[in-house]
Amino acid sequence: MSQQAAKVDTLFLHEQGEDVQVVAQRDGGRLFHGVLELKATDAGPRPRRLRIRDGKSEDLRSPDQFVELARRAARIRISEQTSAHARDRIREMLDGYQLSTKVVRTCRFCASAGRYSPLTSETAIEADGEQICPDCAKEELDRELAFEGGITGDAKERLEELLLEVQDLERITNLLSGQLDPDLTKFDEISATVDDIDLVPTDSLSLHPGIQDHLESRFDTLLPVQSLAVEHGATEGKDQLIVSATATGKTLVGEMAGLDRVLNNKGKMLFLVPLVALANQKYESFQERYGDIVDVSLRVGASRIADEGGRFDPDADIIVGTYEGIDHALRTGKDLGTVGTVVIDEVHTLGEDERGHRLDGLVSRLKHYCERGTTEASRHRRAGDAREQGGAPDGGDTQWIYLSATVGNPGQLAEKLGAQLVEFEERPVPIERHVTFADGQEKIDIENKLVRRAFDTKSSKGYRGQTIIFTNSRRRCHQISRKLEYSSAPYHAGLDNKRRKRVEQQFADQDLAAVVTTAALAAGVDFPASQVVFDSLAMGIEWLTVQEFEQMLGRAGRPDYHDKGTVYLLVEPDCSYHNSVEMTEDEVAFKLLKGEMEPVVTRYDEGAAVEETLANVTVAGKRAKLLNDRMIGEVPTKHALGKLLEYEFIDGLEPTPLGRAITRHFLAPDEAFQLLDGIRKGADPYDIVAEMELRDEE
Repeated sequence: MSQQAAKVDTLFLHEQGEDVQVVAQRDGGRLFHGVLELKATDAGPRPRRLRIRDGKSEDLRSPDQFVELARRAARIRISEQTSAHARDRIREMLDGYQLSTKVVRTCRFCASAGRYSPLTSETAIEADGEQICPDCAKEELDRELAFEGGITGDAKERLEELLLEVQDLERITNLLSGQLDPDLTKFDEISATVDDIDLVPTDSLSLHPGIQDHLESRFDTLLPVQSLAVEHGATEGKDQLIVSATATGKTLVGEMAGLDRVLNNKGKMLFLVPLVALANQKYESFQERYGDIVDVSLRVGASRIADEGGRFDPDADIIVGTYEGIDHALRTGKDLGTVGTVVIDEVHTLGEDERGHRLDGLVSRLKHYCERGTTEASRHRRAGDAREQGGAPDGGDTQWIYLSATVGNPGQLAEKLGAQLVEFEERPVPIERHVTFADGQEKIDIENKLVRRAFDTKSSKGYRGQTIIFTNSRRRCHQISRKLEYSSAPYHAGLDNKRRKRVEQQFADQDLAAVVTTAALAAGVDFPASQVVFDSLAMGIEWLTVQEFEQMLGRAGRPDYHDKGTVYLLVEPDCSYHNSVEMTEDEVAFKLLKGEMEPVVTRYDEGAAVEETLANVTVAGKRAKLLNDRMIGEVPTKHALGKLLEYEFIDGLEPTPLGRAITRHFLAPDEAFQLLDGIRKGADPYDIVAEMELRDEE
């Protein structure tokens, strides 16, 4: 004991009934833990004996050993939780040996467990009306998390960080029930950034008067990304991959280049997007802005345009289309005329599992079409048109402009596309990102509060805050929209074009506080929202990728409307939307928030290789291998051709009637076989379709 006593830094005393807990500490660690029994004497309280605890056993020591220990301690401290009566008793006992002590604020949990944990204003954490140490607070939080169930490592780590920051256990546990204290839910802030770029005056562009006058009437100078693109030859026919955040103005680069070439008789412009809703919106925008100087048509498939009652016009100056709509035209031998400019929006779609190979194939097939030119009849017709206009048709080389907000490997992708990279990393307004936890039912209550809070607030520019709520199913869109107190509307691919346009206009007019939409549809729709809320972090049953997440959160905050953007992730611990996915929603949340964008790479399994090779054979015949070779992904052409022959989809390098039907309807080989099997068995067509739909959901 004497050797131990000589090395004791702190002797800590804490009331335990009529006795006193004793903790001897050295170098921040506990030497031993015991209980001191006191006895009453004529001289006052004195030590009776010291019981040193060792696990479940005790080692009895004489009172003199306690006195020796106390005399050799560097300091003696009494816990603040010790009652006034007990403190007086301990002090009187120590005074008898001329020993002084101080009362210190300590963690009650630690003191009761025989640990010395002094508290300071920097370390004390509020918990149930008292203050405890960080370690005990974390243990209490762990118990709460265990009760809630399913919180994973990253989420727990974030909550523990917040606990140490705010020093209030209740405020942290409130997050588990969807509390919206912005100081707590805030994960980080992405600052607004503005690169120092010399802006190009619009009156210096020297474009065709039709587009030149239009631009000068709208802008004095181009935006930074537009200026960069022009400096690097966008209006001189250069192929470009333009990577820049949402709302930085990159779409206008394609419009400038394409319209200038249209008006200078260098071929029409194709403006391609992945989704029908985006095509409809862009078609309306082009009609409104440029309908007085060019003809605009829409190609979203083989069907009629519902609200116009007219058919697709391949002779139009601008064709706005979906990837599939233009690809269908190529696969069925439609004459698109002379193409001067192709703008492909959302080109990062090349990296998606389901749609990536189809865009890859489309680009290759469209390049083949542009190289071969139009039919003889079309060339004669356009020559006649040109003569009437006093000029001659100049096919020239088609200019390719690829647009994206999110690419993890922009340099590599630009090289594969044969385009010049124009990259601009400005974010027009700052974005705050928030995380809170809630189950599926609680999420709607939280969304209601967030929508109300945003809409009741006006920006310095005079606009109310409006919200996009992303969820993972059409049914959930309607469920959420019905329960929001402020005006809202569902928005998804199941709505007809007229209804979608009405929702877009109502949102633009600030008649709606929120739209509730599927992630798959609204990732690129131009809603001027101040706030984005993720009701789900899935697209269908699949978790969002970092690219998709970045694209969607980029919808929050527009420079002409808002001072900042706000993003909320509503996370359900231990939730997944299908048993085929590995991670849970809370794991995915922190992966997305911390993650780096993956490279855009098109990967081919056997089915994708067979599907695209068949389409290339249908479009290009013997040149199909050349089309395969220049695709972004690596296509095993020899193997794919062997499978096509085996399946009787081709005869030589020509599609069979069966192969032509399959490629016309964008069927994968396994879908084709399932369809054929049902037909041969005489199954009801509705049953065949239902079975194929069920198979897709599995």
